[in-house]
Amino acid sequence: MRILLKISGEQLGSEQDGKGQGFDVGRAKWLAGEIRQTLANALNSGPTEIAIMVGGGNFVRGAFFDDAIAKNEIGQTTADNTGMLATIINATLLGDIFRAEGVPTAVLSNVSVQQVADDFTFRRAESHFKKGRVVILAGGTGRPLVTTDTGAVNLALELKCDFVAKATKVDGVYTADPKTDPAAQKIAKISYEQAINDPKIRVMDKAALGMAGDHQMPIVVFDLLKDGNIAKVAAGEIIGTKIS
Repeated sequence: MRILLKISGEQLGSEQDGKGQGFDVGRAKWLAGEIRQTLANALNSGPTEIAIMVGGGNFVRGAFFDDAIAKNEIGQTTADNTGMLATIINATLLGDIFRAEGVPTAVLSNVSVQQVADDFTFRRAESHFKKGRVVILAGGTGRPLVTTDTGAVNLALELKCDFVAKATKVDGVYTADPKTDPAAQKIAKISYEQAINDPKIRVMDKAALGMAGDHQMPIVVFDLLKDGNIAKVAAGEIIGTKIS
């Protein structure tokens, strides 16, 4: 079993300001413990390999630059490049904490920063998997105008993952935003087409869902911050929402 776990930058940020900014070492240590337990549990049912793609929104969000882009003060490519650099910050910090917590880890980047992290190649990632390491992926796809959600699906396909585990702050896909609509209902299973065509479903960008649908890559949307959820998803337990 090989899984690509997609984690947003906001989920690595501090919750003290309510905005998920900066880098929360305590949250990262908790995440390392969840991954360590997932790998330990998997020994009973067969090896599990985990790739993690991180976002960068705790340091740089695209919305920060919307006004400057509209005024032609900052180019879209530059704004996107800074976002990719933010993912590298997250990946390298997370990699150190994972290793300190006893989780063998390699950090690979699709943006070349060889003094900071090794360049991503398929063969290099395969080598790390064979050595029992978690592979943390930085830099998205390495190209502008592509979200890390789309990058996660793209790399999951390249790495021949069994599914993408999309970690969120809610426990699945709902008919509407459960934070603002008390009548919103959780959906246990949904098709790619439904997820793409329903404007109320915004758990993942439509390009990522379209790519997943084209290649029949399942996506499981689940609540990251509940103890044991990563292990449950890895074990195939039905939690969250499955898009397939």
